[in-house]
Amino acid sequence: MNTAVMTDTNSAFTAEEGRRFGIFVLPMPVLIDDKCYSEGQDIDYDGLWQAFSEDREIHTSMPSIGDLMDMWDMILDREGYEELVYIPMSSGLSGSCAAAAAAARDYDGKVVVIDNHRISATLTESVLDAAEMAAAGSSALEIKKRLEEEAFDASIYITVNSLKYLVKSGRVTESASRLAGLLNLKPVLQIQGDKLDSYAKTRGMQSAEEKMISALKKDIENRFRDIPKERLSVATAGTMSDPKECEAWRKKVSEAFPWARVYYRPLSCSIASHIGIGAKGIAVSVINHDREKYIM
Repeated sequence: MNTAVMTDTNSAFTAEEGRRFGIFVLPMPVLIDDKCYSEGQDIDYDGLWQAFSEDREIHTSMPSIGDLMDMWDMILDREGYEELVYIPMSSGLSGSCAAAAAAARDYDGKVVVIDNHRISATLTESVLDAAEMAAAGSSALEIKKRLEEEAFDASIYITVNSLKYLVKSGRVTESASRLAGLLNLKPVLQIQGDKLDSYAKTRGMQSAEEKMISALKKDIENRFRDIPKERLSVATAGTMSDPKECEAWRKKVSEAFPWARVYYRPLSCSIASHIGIGAKGIAVSVINHDREKYIM
């Protein structure tokens, strides 16, 4: 089968990176003062950071079904693929996966939606697994089977610089945010599947960084102890505006995991809208593709 691979920008792929690897990337919408922008088209990090600095109202929404189906039609009709897999962000974090699955019913099996239960760097790795399988001739259903069977073979830990935007999204109360500010508390959150859950509370960003590194080491030593190191991918991510700070975080994690080729991926504008500037994250994924083929 001639199978296309498609994801959205919550996978941390830009459209340009997608073109390099033969992956189609749907831009996620970001609303600023109720005006809708498309990530990578008319909104980027600079524009979003400016909106943050001006304290404007920032929200996100699901991609429109019309935009989603237009891209599917383009891939199947104009690009000439027989079928496609669409790998959006986890169904536990957004309703976009369920909406896409409902829309796919009109495509007579040519569009297969995969609920991979991942986001950001862990979703990056799943999309690359799918791309490698598609290149090797796997069908959409074969790709879906593997990615959903291995969906939970990953961990994410993340800390935020401020709880302000988690308050706006309803995930944290205003009183908890004020207390955290007074005590310089930095929450460490985790994703090991569908949900964003609390993992620990720390005093200051450095302590939060150490807690995340320690948590990832425990996962590798316990959950993934039987996985060869060459099949483990360690990544860093964040919403930091200073490239030097991004590199410093990547380097710190690289020193903690000297056997891994640690890379940094900026979190999407859609994710940043919920957690604000200055967030840092770390992730590990079990991978099936050749990492050297997909240096970003």
